[in-house]
Amino acid sequence: MDWASVIGVLLGLAGVLVGQGLEGGKWSSLIQPAAFAIVVVGTFGAVLLQTRPSTLRRGVWMLRWVFAPPADSRAALARDINAWNLAARRDGLLSLERFMLSSKDKFNAKGLRMIVDGIAPDKLRQLLDTEITAFEMAERQAVRIWESAAGYSPTIGILGAVLGLISVMENLSDPSKLGPGIAVAFVSTIYGVGLANLFFYPIANKLKNIVTQQVHQQEIAAAVFYDIASGDFTRIIDERVATLLREH
Repeated sequence: MDWASVIGVLLGLAGVLVGQGLEGGKWSSLIQPAAFAIVVVGTFGAVLLQTRPSTLRRGVWMLRWVFAPPADSRAALARDINAWNLAARRDGLLSLERFMLSSKDKFNAKGLRMIVDGIAPDKLRQLLDTEITAFEMAERQAVRIWESAAGYSPTIGILGAVLGLISVMENLSDPSKLGPGIAVAFVSTIYGVGLANLFFYPIANKLKNIVTQQVHQQEIAAAVFYDIASGDFTRIIDERVATLLREH
């Protein structure tokens, strides 16, 4: 559990609620189901309109990484690289087959398989770079749904405010209906701006950082596979491992 993210969410909500209390307002006045429905349903409707369902599902699935990010595998990757390098140097490239069969990482297993199959180093690097590009594009498109939600929600909040004001104007002759209409108008704007800046944008930025880290690890692994396939067992691989570990 990433407790910093949990605390961040709680602080964001607390800031709004405490501010409302200090201004003399009631917390219950911020609870407006109509405004919530307009902003949340409208925002995700707009996101779905521009996004493929599979990408939307992936983006929603990635939401769990905000509070339970993937385990840091850099140290494990460094150990694997050292093991690959040592085995290839001592026993030849075909000895990497056992690592390929036991690897739980599809990208690493693919790179090892290419080495064992004797694919030329330049072609191997080209294929792995294509794999990395496709992975990064798919992951960033999934993350982009949260950026899109952050862009749409303030505008849809304004739409909710306008709808609330329309209700007010239609009921000027009935003072009892003016209060709810005005509440929906202002709370819709709060929901739109608040969700964008307290949730959607931070979620998108955190997920982008996680994806960037994953892509960087794949790039280092691809470079190592190229070095091994080229028969380069020098200090270059050790330097790549050192670079990976310096990120801790």
